[in-house]
Amino acid sequence: MYDQIREDTLFIILYAAVTMLSLNASCYLLFRRGNAFAPDIKTPARLRRWTAAFFASFALNHLWYMPLFFLTSGEDIRLFDLIGGLLDSMTIIPLAIVVLVTMLQDRKRPLWPVAAMMAPIVAVGVFNVATRSYALIPIVYVYALLMCIGLIIYMVRTLREYGRWLRDNFADLEHKEVWQSFVVLAIVLLVFVVYALVSEGPVYQYIMQVIIAVLICYLLWRVETLSDLSLSVNDAEDLNVSDKRERGISPGEKFSLSQNIGLLLKQHCEEPRLYLQHDLNLFQLAKTIGTNRLYLSQYFSTQGITYNAYINDLRINHFVSLYREAVAANRPFTAQQLASESGYRSYSTFRHVFKLRMGQNVREWMGDLAPK
Repeated sequence: MYDQIREDTLFIILYAAVTMLSLNASCYLLFRRGNAFAPDIKTPARLRRWTAAFFASFALNHLWYMPLFFLTSGEDIRLFDLIGGLLDSMTIIPLAIVVLVTMLQDRKRPLWPVAAMMAPIVAVGVFNVATRSYALIPIVYVYALLMCIGLIIYMVRTLREYGRWLRDNFADLEHKEVWQSFVVLAIVLLVFVVYALVSEGPVYQYIMQVIIAVLICYLLWRVETLSDLSLSVNDAEDLNVSDKRERGISPGEKFSLSQNIGLLLKQHCEEPRLYLQHDLNLFQLAKTIGTNRLYLSQYFSTQGITYNAYINDLRINHFVSLYREAVAANRPFTAQQLASESGYRSYSTFRHVFKLRMGQNVREWMGDLAPK
């Protein structure tokens, strides 16, 4: 395989280009302060650092394998290849898992399970290097496949929980949802399948480089378009104060406060149209109406809705009101304009919410109400 690659100038150019792409992406995330993809979005600093480390591992991986293009001794090639596999299991694979976990911002999850998960593969890699043998590689393939299946199951469950957390705490979900991380996981799994089933020949090598380039570009875009959902210092301080206050309130007072939340929402959110504010979250609303975010969350739960559904119902009703007023006054308008005035920064988000709320898309609904 390496004899064929050694004579393939096009592949060597592609290999070097992917190396530079991963290195540049890593430096960009580490050292650029602004956001070239979405200037108005503040991205999670922790996610940027881990993703930069992931990209750097790709660059180092490529640099390590470069001597294989020029070595002619079979023993030297075997040793370099085995050490490269060990380095991959210690860097690229665990870092890919860490990046996926770090995308979920509802809480800071421990990372030690990733190390425990990779320990058997690393142990086998050390054995292979020590014995200069590929004898245990099939075992690694089977274990890695089982690990990928386990990760998929874990991500399905965790992303469902994360989606519920978003709907319970945020009015606007654009730039916050992370279902796209499934794409990352699928690409990682695809890389493994290609590696396990087509482990020889130049076609395999070309496919691997294309997959890596796509993965780098996708992850760079995903990180730069994902909003930082961590609490601000002031919100965190208010949250601590509210939690302390909660412990000193009797059950009777809690019930009375819960009964008043509907009135508080009407006075401080619905009448002044606070719901039109972009990125209004549960913490800010609780602070505005003078209650605890836990009470507010529990109130929505007793009403059988989420915070996101509450805000979107108000916004859709506002859109309907604006539409009727514009039609009655015979004023020119567009659905995009009315959606923006109703609190939606993204028209695609508005269309999705409108169809869920009204049972038909915007054009159909407007057509049904249009004067005959």
